[in-house]
Amino acid sequence: MAEESEFRVLHTMIRVFDLDRSLDFYTRILGMKLLRKKDYPGGEFTLAFVGYGDEASQSVIELTHNWGRKEPYVLGDAFGHIAIGARDIYVLCDKLKEAGGKVVREPGPMKHGTTHIAFVEDPDGYKIELIQMEGE
Repeated sequence: MAEESEFRVLHTMIRVFDLDRSLDFYTRILGMKLLRKKDYPGGEFTLAFVGYGDEASQSVIELTHNWGRKEPYVLGDAFGHIAIGARDIYVLCDKLKEAGGKVVREPGPMKHGTTHIAFVEDPDGYKIELIQMEGE
């Protein structure tokens, strides 16, 4: 078995239908930074990496946009959600709604526990769990 320090989660990739709309959601609404973006004309796709910190030390999200796609992606039922810790999910959800974000589970204690959570959806319908960070 490998040592823990030999591995690190680098990124999670999700396919997005409208890259500009997704970038707006992840940067303006969720406060991430666009870390890098590159077009691949030969493959007819664009990759955009967003996150809260440098890829050298933080896990990020890769938004993959395939050019010429006519219909939104079908998400299926195997993928669960992306989780993001926040200082005050109650204030954040209010800000998200004011900015046009979709809150699909209002903030409150999780079932069978005491941790406070909320869920929002990105423009493609991916669920994002907001978790109240301990001690915040």
